[in-house]
Amino acid sequence: MASVILAEMTASVSELKKNPMGTVAAGEGAPVAILNRNEPAFYCVPARAYEAMMERLDDIELNAIADARRDQPIIKVSLDEL
Repeated sequence: MASVILAEMTASVSELKKNPMGTVAAGEGAPVAILNRNEPAFYCVPARAYEAMMERLDDIELNAIADARRDQPIIKVSLDEL
């Protein structure tokens, strides 16, 4: 069965076991698809790339909240009222 591989670099599970940090380094900061019997089993994502993904997802969620609230009426309050 054909699979989509969403990474430019791939490695086998055996390669990952032999040299985990070398496998991560081979991706040069990008994710590495780890293959099991030529099928993607998981993606090895460096910490910086993962953190950037999580920040991006957070931004997307916050934008969705802001978009949903865009047409709500504005209520002005003063700090003294709080």
